[in-house]
Amino acid sequence: MASKKIRRRDMIQQVVQERGGVSVGSLAEMLGVSTQTIRRDIDVLCDGNTLRRAHGRIELAEDRLNTPFDQRAGTNLASKRAIAEVAAAQIPDGATLFISIGSTALSVARALRYRKELTIITNNLSAAMTLSEEVSNRIILPGGELRLPDRDFIGEEVVDFFGRFRAEFALFGTAGVGEDGRLLEFHESEVRASERMRSNAQCSILVIDHSKFGRLAPAAGAMITDVDQVVCDRRPAAEFDPVIEALGDGLLFAEKTE
Repeated sequence: MASKKIRRRDMIQQVVQERGGVSVGSLAEMLGVSTQTIRRDIDVLCDGNTLRRAHGRIELAEDRLNTPFDQRAGTNLASKRAIAEVAAAQIPDGATLFISIGSTALSVARALRYRKELTIITNNLSAAMTLSEEVSNRIILPGGELRLPDRDFIGEEVVDFFGRFRAEFALFGTAGVGEDGRLLEFHESEVRASERMRSNAQCSILVIDHSKFGRLAPAAGAMITDVDQVVCDRRPAAEFDPVIEALGDGLLFAEKTE
């Protein structure tokens, strides 16, 4: 029982770290527990200086909340830039591509800023704004409510949105990778959106830094071996050797090792 509490509280911290803040109700739905359980978790988690309560939500403490989103949400930023350069090198001018939510996907969008005549289909507003600087690009966004501070769109409407298009490439990240190679997300709708992008693209490219291997999230998606190509910064811990070996030539490491 204690280990379940620890895993759940670790997940809460991960979600808040990525999003800046989240409601008690959303956490309860995401983790499959009661709001009373989440409130007890929050009592424990807000005992330090990192997190705080705020009107039915749990948020980063004010000094951390004021950090720019892409710096706060994205750990291992140098590694993600290296990943982005490798992934972007595969995208030619004139390509049609899906881009998912997430800071690594945003890094890829930044690395694509010199491409021309792209058609970008995305629910990541920050990626769309980055690529809008090139006026020859065409950018297609879903409607609906913009989630803040992430600046993205999620939900079933987004799943339907991606279902209406076909692309040459799908660039997407993931919240975590299980020990069996299962891709994990915080919401089922995020799983379905990634699956729709992957199935509707000629080539799917997962962009992920090594810290995501072994990172927990409640919603299970496809196996990592279902993806056409995986771009990672460097090799993860040894317990993931079977997963890495199964990827074969479909895995690229962005950081060179001696």
